[in-house]
Amino acid sequence: MQSVTENAQLQSRTMTIGVVGAGLIGRAWAIVFARAGFKVRVYDVNATALEHAAAAVRQSLIDLQQAGLVAEVEQVMANIRFDGNLASAMQGVGYVQECGPENVEGKRAIYRELEGVVADATILASSTSGIAASLFSDHLRHPERCLVAHPVNPPYLIPLVEVVPTPNTSEAVTNTTLSLMEAAQQAPILVRKEIEGFVLNRLQGALLNEALRLFRDGYVSAEDLDKTVKYGLGLRWSFMGPFETIDLNAPAGVVDYASRYGPLYHQVDQQRGRENPWEEATLKALDKERRALLPSTELSARHEWRDRRLMALMAHQRTMPE
Repeated sequence: MQSVTENAQLQSRTMTIGVVGAGLIGRAWAIVFARAGFKVRVYDVNATALEHAAAAVRQSLIDLQQAGLVAEVEQVMANIRFDGNLASAMQGVGYVQECGPENVEGKRAIYRELEGVVADATILASSTSGIAASLFSDHLRHPERCLVAHPVNPPYLIPLVEVVPTPNTSEAVTNTTLSLMEAAQQAPILVRKEIEGFVLNRLQGALLNEALRLFRDGYVSAEDLDKTVKYGLGLRWSFMGPFETIDLNAPAGVVDYASRYGPLYHQVDQQRGRENPWEEATLKALDKERRALLPSTELSARHEWRDRRLMALMAHQRTMPE
């Protein structure tokens, strides 16, 4: 007998997925869903962007195939339709992944347009990195079907998705979205209450703020700061999170760890000032060191290197048991 979760995943697999926006994130979402067997319709008001999107998606799929992460490029491409007309693109879709600009008023306009062309039961999800969905859905007739599904870039290589309902979002919409992401081979988490920046960017921001302070105040170079994460924290964090890390770093678990190191962390936290670490002088100094390590002309090639390393890591993780 199938479980409720299995039934929800089975139902979600029959959905046609709409993607609004053919930029970097929209193209990546199209790959995520099409790779998992969903029919996907990608819309963008810009015809040139749509034309470029098709070629960019195919190239990404070729790269994934070479890494052993996709079997047939054309089979995945056949699941994607690019359409410059919003009404025809969204006809019959059960779930929309909006990938528009990070602007509240712009999103309010997009959602108003979407509500005019989709069915009442269609889920409307946003890829926003930190804007609460309640800020751009409260004017709709059906705000209960709106929420955030925030990916990590690129989502076809990094599977985490933050699912963030609003106070108005129905439980059924939240559960269907979680099941849909699992069916699309993503790793969703539920953010139980709206908060600016959600979970991932609040964690990332805390690390970046401290990294900038340490760099600004002369404790470490940009290169050595990156090495600290690359060869230290990052190795563990690639297969376990910070809570599991501390649970395993003391003989009796997390409470034992807290008794040993909690006072130190608390004292360090008290030393952090409230000044803005993102000041222009600090960023210029950081940019000077980064450009000495990686000239601007080599940024694009390094992006490709990063993605190949992520592909290799994903391929390795697929061979290992949880």
